[in-house]
Amino acid sequence: MDLGPPISYLVLAKGTPILSRDGEEIGQVAHVLAAEEEDLFEGIVISTHLGAKGHRFVDADQAESLHEEGVVLKLDADQCRDLPEPTANPAAMRDDPTAGSTAGDRLQDRLRRAWDLLSGTY
Repeated sequence: MDLGPPISYLVLAKGTPILSRDGEEIGQVAHVLAAEEEDLFEGIVISTHLGAKGHRFVDADQAESLHEEGVVLKLDADQCRDLPEPTANPAAMRDDPTAGSTAGDRLQDRLRRAWDLLSGTY
């Protein structure tokens, strides 16, 4: 399948197909999560039709390549079924100045930002 030339996350359009590494279409781009002022691509919120329909989040590190006509992930179709949903912000703020410093904390922060964008609270 020809997905066209590679592109930047800055021009990745809503509705662009998302494919697993084994070629299965798992959904479309719902929103690109980025810190544009820092030129930092954080991930993609996917409107999915694999398994349970809804939104899922794929971290930028899990994207193999971005093209005009599709995004290819590093994950196979079975792994894509396990992608996390964006999550709502917790009610309490953290006091810990080191919070957000681990990879898991950074992913959780991205998932929360994705939820905020989807729910309109961001």
